[in-house]
Amino acid sequence: MSTSTLAAAPLLSPQRFAVSLMFLVNGFLVGSWAPKIPEFALRLNLDESDLGLMIMCFGIGSLCAMPAVGALIAGRGSRRVMLALAAATIACLPFVTIAPSIWVAAIALFVFGGVIGGMDVAMNANAVEVEKRQGRAIMSSCHGFWSLGGVAGAGLGGLLIAGYGEHIHALAASALVLVGVALAWPRALADPPHPQEAHIHGQPSKRPGLLAAGATVWLTGIICLIMMTPEGAILDWGALYLRQELGASPALSGLAFGAFSAAMALMRFLGDFVRDRFGAVTTFRVSAILAMVGLGLAGAAPSAEAAIFGFALAGLGFANTVPIAFSAAGNLPGLPQGLAISVVTFMGYSGILFAPSVIGFIAEHTGFALIYMALPVFVILPLVFSGLMRHADRPQG
Repeated sequence: MSTSTLAAAPLLSPQRFAVSLMFLVNGFLVGSWAPKIPEFALRLNLDESDLGLMIMCFGIGSLCAMPAVGALIAGRGSRRVMLALAAATIACLPFVTIAPSIWVAAIALFVFGGVIGGMDVAMNANAVEVEKRQGRAIMSSCHGFWSLGGVAGAGLGGLLIAGYGEHIHALAASALVLVGVALAWPRALADPPHPQEAHIHGQPSKRPGLLAAGATVWLTGIICLIMMTPEGAILDWGALYLRQELGASPALSGLAFGAFSAAMALMRFLGDFVRDRFGAVTTFRVSAILAMVGLGLAGAAPSAEAAIFGFALAGLGFANTVPIAFSAAGNLPGLPQGLAISVVTFMGYSGILFAPSVIGFIAEHTGFALIYMALPVFVILPLVFSGLMRHADRPQG
């Protein structure tokens, strides 16, 4: 992006404020769900395997909604879809909280996941539109606000549940979401639908969908899958690795994901400046190499403290790779923006949801140290195809 364009663009426009607020709200809701899980399991008398299946309903709902929302954005624009889904989230936590049976709770979680996942696609699409209008990178900081919302939701949720119970918590969280949606509604960027963009390799696509996407967007999706898989691996297995293989205390082992996520959030708020200064491709390549080094250090670490340092380094590296890939997908020529982003979102979150199960099975035979040392090998593919990230610097608007 040119220096003159950046100088002319306001750093915090109403449209940027609105989409950043939507990321904050989405992360806040996901974070608010986390401290409810023990109460949810106790109320419905769920054991660990039952609870795992219930949580999977949330993930499946998200993945099912993403392709449909991508097609909807192409026909109606990202603003209308984003705000409609954001409004729908207001009822989700109370619905989950009052679900009287396992089957109703499963449906509630499926709907909750679908609304959250669909909103994820729409708000990323809207962020791409804001980038186009402003001529300035904003995607990394938007994802930083998502992380901030997650921390706020989890922290506030724990306090409210402990002090007032899960019903008051659900109502309070929903009230805060309502305020966020009301603030964003008049400020969100109104982008027009782009049905005319639904062309694949120059040929009109009568029914835009995942199968209509070209090889470039699928490759970008694979890059997202690879770059998001380590987040799931550290979230689900990092603490266990520190305790079982490096002898860490329970308190210290919790810093595996804590250090990773804190470093990631910090770097995401710096990432837009870095991308505007050095370009998307260079930022992506340096970030990927830093992530590889961090994972390798974590796997080869002789102590828990060294592994935590490696995880933090990996968080700094992975922080901006996915936001850059989302921006690149939203600017791919010849594809509806919503479709492209739904593909990369679908594939990326598949990595977070399903890869940890595979990793756990393999680690049972190899140990986690080898897993963390092997994960950097997969990052070679995104490095090889990092030239695709040039589209993030070439808005098509």
